[in-house]
Amino acid sequence: MTSYHFVGIKGSGMSPLAQILHDMNFHVQGSDIEKYFFTQAPLEEREIPVLPFDRNNIKPGMTIIAGNAYPDTHEEIDEALKQGLEVIRYHTFLGDFMKKYISVGVSGAHGKTSTTGLLAHVMQGGDPTTFLIGDGTGKGMEDSKYFAFEACEYRRHFLSYSPDYMIMTNIDFDHPDYFADVDDVFSAFQEMAMQVNKGIIACGDDEQLQKMQAKVPVLFYGFNEENDFQARNIETTPEGTTFDVLVRNEFYGTFEIPMFGDHTILNALSVIALCHYEGFSTETVKAELKTFSGVKRRFTEKVVGNQVLIDDYAHHPTEIKATLDSASKKYPNREIVAIFQPHTFTRTQTFLDEFADCLKKADRVYLCDIFGSARENHGKLTIHDLQNKIDNSVLLDAEDPSPLFDHSDAVLIFMGAGDVQKFQKSYEDWLLLNFQRDQA
Repeated sequence: MTSYHFVGIKGSGMSPLAQILHDMNFHVQGSDIEKYFFTQAPLEEREIPVLPFDRNNIKPGMTIIAGNAYPDTHEEIDEALKQGLEVIRYHTFLGDFMKKYISVGVSGAHGKTSTTGLLAHVMQGGDPTTFLIGDGTGKGMEDSKYFAFEACEYRRHFLSYSPDYMIMTNIDFDHPDYFADVDDVFSAFQEMAMQVNKGIIACGDDEQLQKMQAKVPVLFYGFNEENDFQARNIETTPEGTTFDVLVRNEFYGTFEIPMFGDHTILNALSVIALCHYEGFSTETVKAELKTFSGVKRRFTEKVVGNQVLIDDYAHHPTEIKATLDSASKKYPNREIVAIFQPHTFTRTQTFLDEFADCLKKADRVYLCDIFGSARENHGKLTIHDLQNKIDNSVLLDAEDPSPLFDHSDAVLIFMGAGDVQKFQKSYEDWLLLNFQRDQA
C-alpha cells in the first residue's frame, strides 16, 4: 500500500487532503513547524502522525506530497529527491485525484470556504461525497460519486484542475502581492472557465462574472431577474433566513438556511443550482440546507456571559462588510463591536481606505497590530495608519483585553486571517480569571 508523507501537513489544503487519504485507508504521516494551527486538530483526532521537520522523516518507498510554500531545497524534499522518491506538489496531486469522481470546485475571491462546506453538507445527503474544505476539514469515502473541493485562485493555483463543475462566487481584487489588479484576477478566472468540463455555476449579480466566456453551459444565480436561479421573498427570523427560489422565473421551492446576510443566500443559491442541475431531490436539498452548522472560523459563535463572541476569517473589505451585515441582521438590537487584525502589510496598504470605510459600520472598533507575511517588505505602514482613519478606534493589546468588558450585552467579532484568535482567547482567559476572583 502507498505510504504518503506530507511536507507542510498543517496547511489549509494539505491537512484535509491527508484526512481524505487516511479515511481511504492509506498510510499517512506528515511534518510541519511546531506552532499550533487549528488545522491540526482533525489530524490528531485521526491519530495521523505530525512530526517536526527533519530529513530523517523521509523513508524508502514513500510518496511525498509537498506544500507549495516549501522549495525543493527544503531538507525533506531535498532528501526525498536524493533517495529518488516521487515528489508531487499538492495541486498536481489534487488535480489527478479528482479525475476519479464527478468533481465540483468552488472558487471566488470571497465565500469559497463557506460555500464548499455547504455544498459538501448538502451533497452528502443525496450521494456519497468526498470533500476538501479550506478550513482544514476533509473526509474521504471510497465509494464516493462526487468530490467537492475548494479551489483557490491565489498564484493561479486552481489552474492545476480541470473539474466537471465550477461554482464561481465572485471576482474581486485581492492578493495584491501577486495580482496586479481586478483585470488580472479576471484573466485567471477566465482561464479556469475554459478548463471546466460540464458546467459553471456563476453569480450573475457579479459584473465581472457576467463577462465570463466558456465552452460549457453557464448557469447564473443571484437576486436579479436576469438570473437562471433567483432568490425572492426573503424573510429573516431568529432561526435564520427563508427565501423562495425561481428557476428561469418559475417558482421552484421555498428554502430555509440557519444563517443571515445576503451573501449566505447567494452561497445557498449556488448549491441549489448545482444540485438541481445534477438531479438531486428538492426535498433532500431543503432538508440538508436547514441542518448546516457552518465551517470553522466563519461566523463561529460562542456565548460568554452576556456577550456573544464571534470568530471570523474576514480579512478583505468585502468580507468584513458581509460579516457585519450578518451580525446586524442576527442581532439587530445589540451593539456590534469589531476587533480587527489586518492580514499582510501589502493588503492593508492597498485597501487602507476601504478597510476604514467598512469598519465604520460597527458600533465600536478595536484594532490589532498587522499580521505580516514573511515574504513581504513591511515598509513604513503601521496599524496607526488605519487607526487614524477611524474615529474613536482603539488599539487592543493581547496582554490586556479588559476594555472589551466595557461592552456588556454586545456582539464582539474577532476578524482576521492571521492569529486574531489569540486576542479572543486572551479575553476569554481574562474573563475566567476575573470570574474566579469574584467567586473567591
